[in-house]
Amino acid sequence: MIRKLAKSIRDYKKDTILTPVFISGEVFMEILIPFLLGKLIDNGIIESNLKVILILGVVLVVAALFSLFFGITAGKYAAKASAGFAKNLRQDMYEKVQKFSFYNIDRFSTSSIVTRLTTDVSNVQMAFMSIIRGAVRSPLMIIFSFTMAFITNPRIALIFLVVAPILGFLLIFIAKKAHPIFERVFNTYDDLNNIVQENVKGVRVVKSFVQEDYEIGKFEKISDSIYKDFSKAEAILAFNSPLMQSTIYIIITLISWFGARFIVSGTMTTGEITSLITYAMSILNSLMMLSMIFVTITIATESARRIVELLDEVPDIQNPENPVMEVKNGEINFDNVSFSYSKDENRLCLKNINLDIKSGETLGIIGGTGSSKTTLISLISRLYDVTKGKLEVGGVNVKDYDLKTLRDGVSVVLQKNELFTGTIKDNLKWGNKDASDEEIIRACKLAQADDFIQNFPDKYDTYIEEGGTNVSGGQKQRLCIARALLKKPKILILDDSTSAVDTKTDSLIRKAFKEEIPNVTKIIIAQRISSVQDCDKILVLDNGEISGLGTHSELLETNEIYKDVYYSQTKGEEDGE
Repeated sequence: MIRKLAKSIRDYKKDTILTPVFISGEVFMEILIPFLLGKLIDNGIIESNLKVILILGVVLVVAALFSLFFGITAGKYAAKASAGFAKNLRQDMYEKVQKFSFYNIDRFSTSSIVTRLTTDVSNVQMAFMSIIRGAVRSPLMIIFSFTMAFITNPRIALIFLVVAPILGFLLIFIAKKAHPIFERVFNTYDDLNNIVQENVKGVRVVKSFVQEDYEIGKFEKISDSIYKDFSKAEAILAFNSPLMQSTIYIIITLISWFGARFIVSGTMTTGEITSLITYAMSILNSLMMLSMIFVTITIATESARRIVELLDEVPDIQNPENPVMEVKNGEINFDNVSFSYSKDENRLCLKNINLDIKSGETLGIIGGTGSSKTTLISLISRLYDVTKGKLEVGGVNVKDYDLKTLRDGVSVVLQKNELFTGTIKDNLKWGNKDASDEEIIRACKLAQADDFIQNFPDKYDTYIEEGGTNVSGGQKQRLCIARALLKKPKILILDDSTSAVDTKTDSLIRKAFKEEIPNVTKIIIAQRISSVQDCDKILVLDNGEISGLGTHSELLETNEIYKDVYYSQTKGEEDGE
C-alpha cells in the first residue's frame, strides 16, 4: 500500500527528502541548546565568569537562529511536498476513474469515488505531512535526548528507559482500539455523500413532492451515525493527552527528587539537572507528538486503503495489444449475444440476440421498461462488454478496436442527457473540438436546435448553467443530438433522446437525418411508435429477448406486443382529438 501511494510523490521527491534533512538540523540545534545552557549555568553564572557567559551566550543565540532557520525551511518544504503529493494522488485517481468502464463505476458508486477523491485524500495528505516532519523529528529528538541525558547523568536517565516503553505500549493499544471505528466511519461517509448528491441533483422532484422533511430525516439519521462513531473513536483517542500529561509530571517529579538528592551529595550540578529537565520535556513532548501522529495515521490508514483499492482496480474494458484504428462503415452484427451486469450467466439481461444491421440503415427499437433496450445499444460502443457471443461493427469484433476509434465512430445520445457548465458552443465542441462555426450551425440545424439558439440574446455564446438547468428538456435533448452529430460518426444512436420534443420536431429531426446523413447507420430507441414507424427495420424487445423484427406493417401483422402498443397510442391520440 505504501509503495503504491509513494508513486504519487514523483516530482516532489526533492521536497520530501529535504524536509527530514532540515528537520535533523533543527533537532541537532535543539539538543545542543540545553547542553550549552547547563554549561552556562555551571561554568558561567555560578562561577561568575563573565567571559564564559558572553561566549556561551553568543553561541546559544547562534544555535537558536540556526534552529529557527532549519525549522522554517523544513516547514516550507513539508508544505510543498504534502500539497504536491495530494495533488498528484488526486490526479492519479481521477485519471484512473476516466479509464473505468460503467461496470467499474457501478462497483464503487459515484458517491464513494467522490469521498475517496476528497476526504480520503485530505486524510492521507495530513498523515504524509506528519510522517515527513513529526515522524522524523520526534524519534530523532527522543534518541538524541536519551543520549544527552545518559551523558549528563546515567542514573537519572534510567527513569526514561522504564517509563517510555510502557507509554509506547499504551499508545499502540489505544490506536488499535480506534482503527476499526474509523474504518466504519469512512464507509458511512460514502452513504452520506450519496444522500447529498441525490438530494441536490433531484431537488426539483423533492420540492414538487414536498419531501424536504423526509430528506432531512434521512440526512439526520446518517449524520447522527457518523457523529456517534466519531465520538466513540475520539473518546478512545482522548486518553492520549491525559496519559502523556501524567507521564510528564511523574518523570519531572522523579528527576527533581533524585536530582535534589544528588546535588546535596555533590554528585550533580544545578546546570546538569536543568539540562535533564529540558531533555525530559523534549522526550515527552516528542512522545506526545508521536501519539498525535499515531492518531493521524490511524485515521488515514483506512483512507489509504480505500484510495489504493481504487488505484488497484483493473478497468473492465481495455484496449487490445494491436487495436484496429479505423471503423470502415456502420454495419452491426449481433451473433448470439447475451449479457449480464454481474457477469453471471445465470442472471442475463440480454439473451441470445441475433441481429444484422446494414450500414446506412435506420433501426427502431421499442420495448417496455426493463426490456434492456439501453443495455443493447451500450454494447455497441463497448460501454459494457458482451458476456457471451460476438458483436461486430464494420465487420470487426468491437473488442479488437482501439476504444477511442470505436467511440468516435459510434456516437451515442444517452437516455440521461448531460450538459456541462460553459457556453452552448463549448458544449457542442465536446463532439469535435476543432469544429468550425459552420459545422456547428449545420449540426444544430439537423437537430432542430438552431432556431431556439438564435432566439437567445447571446446565441451560441449563451452560458449553460450547471446541469443545463436554464434550458428545457427538449432543448437539452436537441443540443445533445447536435453534439453527437459533430463527431461525424458511422453509427448514430438515440436512446429515447427525442422524448421531450413535440411530434412535429421529432418528425423534422428524422426527416433531416434521412436526407442529410443517409450513409450513417441510425438506431432510434423510442416509446412513441410514430418515432420509429418509418425506420427500415423495427426491433421489439421483451424481457431481454427479441420478440419481433421487421417493418411497421410487418410487425402490425405478426407481433402482438407491437400491435398492442400501436393501437393503444393510436386510440389515445384519437381520444385526445
